[in-house]
Amino acid sequence: MRILKKDKKFLQSNDWAIEATGLVKVFGKERAVDGVDLAIQKGTVYGFLGPNGAGKTTTIRMLATLLPVDAGSARVFGHDLVSDSAAIRRRISLTGQYASIDEDLTGIENLMLIARLMGYTRRQAKVRAIELLEAFGLDHAAKRQVKNYSGGMRRRIDIAASIVVTPDLLFLDEPTTGLDPRSRNQVWDIIRALVRAGTTVLLTTQYLEEADQLADQIGVIHHGKIIAEGTSSELKASVGRGTLNVQLVHAEDQHRARTILEEKLDASVRLGADSTSLTAQADDSALVAESLAEFARQHIEVSDFSLGRPSLDEVFLTLTGQSAEQQQDSGEEIL
Repeated sequence: MRILKKDKKFLQSNDWAIEATGLVKVFGKERAVDGVDLAIQKGTVYGFLGPNGAGKTTTIRMLATLLPVDAGSARVFGHDLVSDSAAIRRRISLTGQYASIDEDLTGIENLMLIARLMGYTRRQAKVRAIELLEAFGLDHAAKRQVKNYSGGMRRRIDIAASIVVTPDLLFLDEPTTGLDPRSRNQVWDIIRALVRAGTTVLLTTQYLEEADQLADQIGVIHHGKIIAEGTSSELKASVGRGTLNVQLVHAEDQHRARTILEEKLDASVRLGADSTSLTAQADDSALVAESLAEFARQHIEVSDFSLGRPSLDEVFLTLTGQSAEQQQDSGEEIL
């Protein structure tokens, strides 16, 4: 699989939020990050995908100046990662995988505390806290202890704490892990609003739909190396094959249908868990039509079928040999 490179020739050096070359981080004998190159344009969302332990979080921690770099170089808004780290810290914020707020304080107390630490006066801190609570839909819970917030509310207050002073670059490390769909959509809306206001976002996520929805560019990292990069559409196109999904009327026809598809399409066929569905890679619509015609000749009834581009999940499986669901459930330590 070829790596898809961004075309830099029309962009000046001041158009980049992050420029990194050959980043390396070693823990003992393990090269957690092994020569990562990044070029992230200002005002965009860059999605970082990869199996657990691939090096996503380690890369973020280096770029956020929390871990020293063992080799390579990087510039954040033109500031050198090593020699000018203080200037970088003034322009970035990081929301990790776990809430970093004080659960015994109320929502408004947490935000006011952070604002005061950032140099706000007491009055300014209160105004900013109320503003953020209203923007994040948490004003009704302003005086409630955070330990009594739901999971979605905790993630929102955590992101709010990260932007008390609006950063130029926000690192979001799996911000929606464990959230229900409604809370996840609320966080997505917050991220979109931040980007519209000019913030650059580097997002790691285990949810491929999240990257599909939010990211302008996506990098896939595996064993510490970026193995593919591009827009969601470019990555899907790089797999090179469409996908045929077939829904049968009768479960007992599944194995006969599988044999027909394998013969006609010359492709492997995956059986669905419900015993009536099949999925196969398919480029040629004429061969798909022949397969469906053969179903009719053999009295295999089809309730529905579709032919479309591969999903981002299929791209992920092709690139890493592991599905997104498998890597979420693997229980590996995330580096």
